[in-house]
Amino acid sequence: MTLSTVDRQFLTRAVDLAERALLAGDEPFGSVLVSPTGDVLFEDHNHVAGGDHTQHPEFAIARWAAQHLAAEDRRECTVYTSGEHCPMCAAAHGWVGLGRIVYASSTAQLVAWSAELGLPPSPVAALPVTAIVPAAVVSGPDEELAERVRRLHERRVAASRNPAFGGGLDQAMVEGPDQ
Repeated sequence: MTLSTVDRQFLTRAVDLAERALLAGDEPFGSVLVSPTGDVLFEDHNHVAGGDHTQHPEFAIARWAAQHLAAEDRRECTVYTSGEHCPMCAAAHGWVGLGRIVYASSTAQLVAWSAELGLPPSPVAALPVTAIVPAAVVSGPDEELAERVRRLHERRVAASRNPAFGGGLDQAMVEGPDQ
């Protein structure tokens, strides 16, 4: 499915949140929950750096939606995210009955990038959203934004391997020389 101009605006916001996560020393993932009228209802980024690997923004969106929106309203919302939902987040999305998912980068892309960067495989199977929620309506990846997400992951890994930075990042490392 082709992404609209509005889709790309919200998807760009999700990638901006992923960059914010990176600047905060976390893994670069961000997501935005949008109402059918185009209002941002909730947004967040990863908070896994402290060791709790359930602190994904897509999971936070699902919890927020379950607490604040009626089931019929949840079905009409869209989740924009920098990376395709992991199985945990896809299940949460499905259980609370959220609507469409639009992602900048796919699970398959993340798996390939991780292997290229020499990262160990995830302890959780890397499955597409539709393997977990077969009826999910998904759009993505967006090749231009996926490349931006890839660069964020590369910078996170480079910083973690550079003792001069103590594993941390600063704005110059996130922006890189090509920005």
